[in-house]
Amino acid sequence: SNPMVHNPKTGSCIFCPCVLMLANAFYRKLEDRKWHSMASLNCIRKSTKPWNGGWSMLETIQKGRITGLTGIMDFMENGSNSHVQFEILGTSFSETFGKDIKRLATWDSVHGLNGSLKESRIENGMQGVTVKVVTLLEDPFVMVAENILGQPKRYKGFSIDVLDALAKILGFKYDIYQVADSKYGSQLTNGSWNGMIGELINKRADLAVSAITITPERENVVDFSKRYMDYSVGILHRKPEEKINIFSLFAPFDLAVWACIAAAIPVVGVLIFLLTRMQMLRSQNPPGAHHTSSMSNSLRSAIWIVYGAFVQQGGDSVVGSVALRIVMGSWWLFTLIVCSSYTANLAAFLTVSRMDNTIRTFQDLAKQMDYAYGTVRDSAVYDYFRAKGTNPLEQDSTYAELWRTISKNNGQDFSVSSPSEGIRKAKKGPYAFLWDMAVVEYAALTDDDCTITVAGNSMSSKGYGIAMQHGSPYRDLISQKILELQEKGDLDVLKQKWWPRTGRCDLNNHSNAQPDGRSLKLHSFAGVFCILAAGLLLACLVAALEMWWNSNRCRQEQPKEDKEVNLEQVHRRMNSLLDEDMAHKQIPAPSIEISALDIGSMPPSQQREAVRDYPGTGLSVSTFLPEQAHGVGRTLAQGPGSTLTLPLSSSTMPSIQCKHRAPNGGLFRQSPAKTPMPMSYQSVPGGPIPEAIEHSTSI
Repeated sequence: SNPMVHNPKTGSCIFCPCVLMLANAFYRKLEDRKWHSMASLNCIRKSTKPWNGGWSMLETIQKGRITGLTGIMDFMENGSNSHVQFEILGTSFSETFGKDIKRLATWDSVHGLNGSLKESRIENGMQGVTVKVVTLLEDPFVMVAENILGQPKRYKGFSIDVLDALAKILGFKYDIYQVADSKYGSQLTNGSWNGMIGELINKRADLAVSAITITPERENVVDFSKRYMDYSVGILHRKPEEKINIFSLFAPFDLAVWACIAAAIPVVGVLIFLLTRMQMLRSQNPPGAHHTSSMSNSLRSAIWIVYGAFVQQGGDSVVGSVALRIVMGSWWLFTLIVCSSYTANLAAFLTVSRMDNTIRTFQDLAKQMDYAYGTVRDSAVYDYFRAKGTNPLEQDSTYAELWRTISKNNGQDFSVSSPSEGIRKAKKGPYAFLWDMAVVEYAALTDDDCTITVAGNSMSSKGYGIAMQHGSPYRDLISQKILELQEKGDLDVLKQKWWPRTGRCDLNNHSNAQPDGRSLKLHSFAGVFCILAAGLLLACLVAALEMWWNSNRCRQEQPKEDKEVNLEQVHRRMNSLLDEDMAHKQIPAPSIEISALDIGSMPPSQQREAVRDYPGTGLSVSTFLPEQAHGVGRTLAQGPGSTLTLPLSSSTMPSIQCKHRAPNGGLFRQSPAKTPMPMSYQSVPGGPIPEAIEHSTSI
């Protein structure tokens, strides 16, 4: 009575496998020689006598396995075919192609019904439909929002914003829950899937929304929408600690170079000193003449000239022979080259020290030894490195090296169980976490201390999509609306919301976003300040030693009364008092013989000199020759050993000039007037001064 049975095509599909199965059972019985002879049976006439080989034939049929028009026929113990499969067809609604017949679901004895969808969902699109969405917490794709007590848990994030935009356009509602095992989904050894992919396969959810990537393995068991964001793998690690080297300004040159420069300064100084002495020996000056002191006449002065030229501070010019000029010219050229090289290398050194960290690509990560690295076990990134690292056709050995480290001890040593654990591990110590670029970039942007940074590496043409059940009618609708959101720029606005270009941390410079990020810090000049401090301390120490030495020397040398002093020492003492403008110092009274002279007896030229020397006091210093003392008849002093106190006012002080002989017989330079001080003198009788008194100071 069933019309489908009388349909020739349908009937052939049903009866042909039955006859083929029965013939196969008879053949196997005959082949095994287990056929039992039996009387013929009449199926029309009722008979209470059973067929002797019935149970044996049924057992043979159940053990048989044939391939017919409807597929494989393999019966189980209960008599049902384990390979039977049915397709459920229905009408679907598509804005592009209109209404048509489409497969809604499938059924088999192993998996049951796959895609239990109501006809109203397809007929009216997704308007008014409530779908179940499974998700996984992953910043910033899915995060828990501030919840209100007594109300369902609310979520926020980039993926949630995309889902809300699709729900607003398509008119559907959703119930969202978190996956129990906190996994995206990977295939287990027994062939089943865990995570959100397992929720879709087991029909417990209609959609899976989070930072789930589209992979070929997942597309074999579930469907994906069009990607709504590109995918790449990022390397999250802690910023290297800034190494403070107080002598970093000396880094442009090697220690051996500095040692050679330090040795060259005294060597050139000694050479200049020797050449200067040789020039003095070859000079044509009269014998016994006193040579004016030069900066290069002493060894320390020559070294000081060389050092001043090296630090570009100049110095007294060395006017001498051609050899001296060649030496100084060569030293100046050497100094120019050294200083220019130091400046260029210092600029390059400071630039390199401020450059990004050395880990930028997977190749850099595989070569370095300072950071351990890993990813989330049984994730898409984990599978990617396993496929690339174990591929014999892969020419780049970088992935093989990365996979050896990631999979060490089955991933228990360096890989982690969740992305949040990997981010925490990267913040604490020398660890590089390999994960989705979008996730690790958000973690670096929102880090409170800005201590982590990200290096990216593109990873083929993958992206993030919305997963759904295999054969889901929602795929075309959702994919079409995602493309519309991309064309309108709505997805870019959402990306800017969760990944701002300017945030708390600057990922482009791999450093904190500070306005003075390019300026040199104090520790860069710490070495220079240390050298300055050491020089000042050394100068103070040497000054203290000099004071101690001079004080001991003065105590040991007791001056004697009425002892004539060399006029060269007197001249130096007088010039020291006049040049340094130290009125509180006194000229030592002992050992100076003072003769009283008549001022009026001096020539007019010397009287004019007196006015130029000390306009305030009338005191002048010049050379007095003994011959000029003849004819002097009036003395200024009254008695021996008395003290002459010079008046402080020029109106009450007589015009006095003080002259003494220079060591070379010439005139010393005249100096400004000084405040007069008490001076001890001895009176000398008037009249001609003897020629024997050659070294004397006259007033």
